[in-house]
Formats: sequence, structure tokens, C-alpha cells
Amino acid sequence: MKRSKVWVLAAVLIAVVVLIGFKVFSPRGDQTGGGKLVVYSPNSEGLMNATIPLFEEKYGIDVEVIQAGTGELIKRIRSEKDRPYADVLFGGSWSLVYDNRDLWEPYVSKNDVNVLEPYRNKVGFITSYVLDGSCLIVNTDLIGDIKIEGYADLLNPKLKGKIATADPANSSSAFAQLTNMLLAMGGYESEEAWQYVRDLFANIDGKISGSSSGVYKSVADGENVVGLSYEDPCAQLVRDGAPVKVIYPKEGTVYLPAASAIVKGARNMENAKLFIDFIISEEVQNIYGTTLTNRPVHKNAKTSAFMIPMSEIYLIEEDIPYVSTHKQEIVDRFMEIYTSLQSK
Repeated sequence: MKRSKVWVLAAVLIAVVVLIGFKVFSPRGDQTGGGKLVVYSPNSEGLMNATIPLFEEKYGIDVEVIQAGTGELIKRIRSEKDRPYADVLFGGSWSLVYDNRDLWEPYVSKNDVNVLEPYRNKVGFITSYVLDGSCLIVNTDLIGDIKIEGYADLLNPKLKGKIATADPANSSSAFAQLTNMLLAMGGYESEEAWQYVRDLFANIDGKISGSSSGVYKSVADGENVVGLSYEDPCAQLVRDGAPVKVIYPKEGTVYLPAASAIVKGARNMENAKLFIDFIISEEVQNIYGTTLTNRPVHKNAKTSAFMIPMSEIYLIEEDIPYVSTHKQEIVDRFMEIYTSLQSK
């Protein structure tokens, strides 16, 4: 396995988790597999450490991992199209993978039937394996008696200048928040929804963070009362004891899936299919749900005690193809609103 020593330690730690909390994986002797698999991935070390060593142990397959940003990896896959080196792209935004659909092998896992219905492989080549949702993060030391249950509550005059957000034109999480609130408040093309955006950013009062991390950090540090953020880092702050809580808008929360796909013409095709099956198996999804702060997609997967069950969150479904097609229009309309507010 072409990885550093951290993988060895990670494999041991994850194995302990599996032995203590979950069904033990079958030894590789009674599994199909063997050989090699090449995985291209933009994923964090935490997610990779929770996946690759166990896959190698279960199937006796030597995995080579190449990590970089999603865009860079897709460019590389395209440049290698005639002689593919990668077998699997493990990670990346669903819309970006979909936009490059000519690069992927058709495959629907046998485990797809156990995925939450909105996130199943309906296009025939993209398998979702974890979710990350838009949320509000609130500083519990500063909120006082101000009620925040959803987007509408952010128009409270008491919050003027105390709301953190990043720039939807430059931050993927801020853009996800923008499309989430549009969908929740009436629809992507709804005048009522866009009026809400105008009213909200008037209350934000020109305070735009330079990065998505600046949003949740400013709330945790007490610089702002509430922030428009995303679940993964906010859940980490809750887990680590920061004076914050996560609010899922009562008007609806969008969870966007991370995508995986088999490279068309992959040299290790059967091993690639095993890998796709593996990452959405109940055993692996349980590990994702209890050791990471992303959401698993398996309908029966366990989640950590510090994360609210999905059944208690009002979910609304993003029209990903629409948003992908109209992204620039949405950004342009937002910029018109923001610029007009700044000129007043």
C-alpha cells in the first residue's frame, strides 16, 4: 500500500472501533478480491483513514491513493481517458462529477437500495456515500433570549450586523446556503425567495467573511452571534465543547452528497465495483456515522450522540442539475443585490 505510516496507526485504531462497536469484517480468505486498485480522491485524511485500510484488509487488495483537489483530479482523469490510470474517483461534488459524465463507467451498487431515497444512484454512474448539509451555527453565550429556529428568524433587527456569512460567489458552502435558502423560502426563481435574500443581506449589514472557515470560527470565538455555515465543522465544534449549537432551518435543510464513480475503462474494474459496494455497506456507513462529522447515506447507519438524527431534520431536496446549469445566473443575481445594498 502506497501510504505513509499514519495509515498503519489509523488501521489499528479503526480496527478497534470495528471490534468494539460493530460487526467484525470477514477475513479476506473467504472474500473475492486480490490485486490492485487505484483511487483518486480529494477526501480528508480522516475519511480516507476510515476507509482504505479496512478495504485492503477485507479484500486483500493493494490500494494506491492519489490525493488532490476534485477539479485537478478530473482534469487528470480526462487527460488519461485513452489509457486510464485511476479506477475510482472517491469524492468530489456531485454536480462536478455529473458535469463530466462521459468519464464514468455505468454502475449501480447492490447496496444502493439501502441508501436514503433522495441520494440513491438515479443517474446510473454516481454513488453518494456521505452528506454535508447547510445549517446555522449559534453562539450559546451570546444568543440570550433571541429565538432562532430558521431562516425567517435571521431578519430579527436585534441580529443586524451580528450574522456571519461567506461570499456565495467564491465559497461553495456559502453558495450552498444561498440555494438552500432560495429553495426553502419559495424556490430558485421565486421573487419572494429573492426578496428574502435581499432582506437577509441587509441585516447582515455588509459583513462578508473571506472564507467559509471564518464564519463558524467567528461564531465560536464570540465575534458574531449566528453564522450561515455547514454541518461538518460545526458538528466538530459541538463535539469539542465550543459554546455553540447547530440549528437546522425549520423551513428546510439541503444535504448535498459527496460523489464517487468508477472511471470508464478502469483496468481493475471488478475491484472498483467492490470498492463502491464497500463504501455504502452498512458496516462502513456505521463507521462514517460514528467517527466522522459527515452524515452517512445508509438508511440504517448509526450516528454519534452529538449529532441530531436525520429523522428529526426537515429535509428538502436540491435540484442539482438545475443549480449546476444556472449557477452563474444565481451568482449574478446575488451580486446585483449585494452591490445595490452596498451602494446605499
